[in-house]
Amino acid sequence: MAQTFDFIIVGAGSAGCVLADRLTANGRYKVLLIEAGGSDRRFWIKIPVGYGFTFSDPKVNWRYSAAADPGLNGRAAYWPRGKVLGGSSSINAMAYVRGLPHDFDDWEAAGATGWGWDNVRRSYEALETNDEWHEGRRRLRGTGPVRVTDLSERMHPFAGNFLAAGQDMGWPFLPDMNAAAEEGTNTLPGEGMGYVRSTVKDGRRWSSADAFLRPAMKRGNLTVISGALVEKVLTKGGRATGVAFRVKGQPQTAMAAREVILSAGAVNSPQLLQLSGIGPAALLHRHGIQVAHDLPQVGQGLQDHLAVSHFYWANTATLNDRLGSFAKQMKAGLQYVLTRKGPLSVPVNQCSGFVRTAGAALPDVQVYCNPASYSTQANGKPQIDRDNGFLLCVQPSRPVSRGQITIQSADPAQAPMIEPNSLSAAEDKATAIRASHLLQALAATPAMKRVTRERRVPDIAGMDDTALLENFRERAGSVFHASCTCRMGHTATDSVLDARLRVHGMAGLRVIDASSFPNVTSGNTNAPTMMLAARGAEMVLKDNENRPLAAE
Repeated sequence: MAQTFDFIIVGAGSAGCVLADRLTANGRYKVLLIEAGGSDRRFWIKIPVGYGFTFSDPKVNWRYSAAADPGLNGRAAYWPRGKVLGGSSSINAMAYVRGLPHDFDDWEAAGATGWGWDNVRRSYEALETNDEWHEGRRRLRGTGPVRVTDLSERMHPFAGNFLAAGQDMGWPFLPDMNAAAEEGTNTLPGEGMGYVRSTVKDGRRWSSADAFLRPAMKRGNLTVISGALVEKVLTKGGRATGVAFRVKGQPQTAMAAREVILSAGAVNSPQLLQLSGIGPAALLHRHGIQVAHDLPQVGQGLQDHLAVSHFYWANTATLNDRLGSFAKQMKAGLQYVLTRKGPLSVPVNQCSGFVRTAGAALPDVQVYCNPASYSTQANGKPQIDRDNGFLLCVQPSRPVSRGQITIQSADPAQAPMIEPNSLSAAEDKATAIRASHLLQALAATPAMKRVTRERRVPDIAGMDDTALLENFRERAGSVFHASCTCRMGHTATDSVLDARLRVHGMAGLRVIDASSFPNVTSGNTNAPTMMLAARGAEMVLKDNENRPLAAE
């Protein structure tokens, strides 16, 4: 006989871990958390620079591939997604970036009432504990479970050249990308260049599993099942009643007295809805799935960020000088094991910020600068160059193009079709060109020219608009910020969810993860995903205050 819980959460990722913690905290509710992956207690997960080694590891990664993308000259992009406790927060680059205020005001305008900047800012503040430098000493600011650490004193000295280049460009220096803008300036929060703040604590990755799930697992009212593939949401009479899943090939079911909450991410949440008969009726009929609820927008609206990177050879030491040979890597590994310090204790993404391209009213590009040169081998593992080099990268922040995710069969084990539809909007092509001009200018600043020995092929220095767009099409790739495939909105005609993250027309069912975003935020998506989950948990608790318990 299937066991009954108050809430069933599908997916123990950035959002699911937050929900498991918040929904069990009062001790009132029985909660089941189901995760397809296994334990996150792995060396390359915990070590900050180790995400290069989890990038293609099938033990912790879904390793999806998108369909051939016409906007990227027919290239099929690799889409890593976390398949492990902590989800993508266990394999990401650990950048903690809230996004810009207008991102969330746009959410509200799209129908996500109550999700404007003033509200989400307070939620962020409650989540965070900032470990930072203040007047020459380290201090902790805030009391939240998410540790956001200023690692600037551990970053490679070469990173200072990026900040100098930013000054040459007229960009303000940012001590904290997430802080409020200085009064009396025309800049916005996050506008300028600074050191990236990271979800790292005491030299180790601090994932959503660390911050939220580990405390929750000490409570007797939380059950966690890992290594379990959820095959469908069970429904009856227009209501979600439970889930069917498999563990080691054995079918199981669990029932939900209150709600089923999907937190499986921007790829898997729409896939699971469609497998459950909730989605576009024509698609479901095509794959022989009985329609439980015709909801055309499920899987539609996919957004992601594309970035184009260029490498340069340096005439001075970069991170390659510390990690560019096996002997140096062993030395750095020993230093990390003994002290939790050294080059392995800091993510490779070290400087970033939001800037405006020519004529832009708001910051429309995120810049990344890394003091290292590297490549990815055929097996997916990183290969750092022996010679000293560095990377400059630009990412259009607010794309307009939208793609889709659709099931390819009724088999839950078959990956869905991912169609990004990149650069399909004229506005995105124009932004890509302006962003590429900005990269040209950044590489030509006096600060960068002083440390550049050689530009590597392809050299964009002399490219015109046509060549820059073609270069972007040929070389730009995902930075793994998939979102919006079950987005909040006004009605079922333009969205999947209402502003309280409830599936339109289906009782007892919510989606709470990056797929719920109305539009992708300007930067890295881990921070807004955790914020969304924290606010979503408040809504779930409020909406269930007066309903009977599972055991009653």
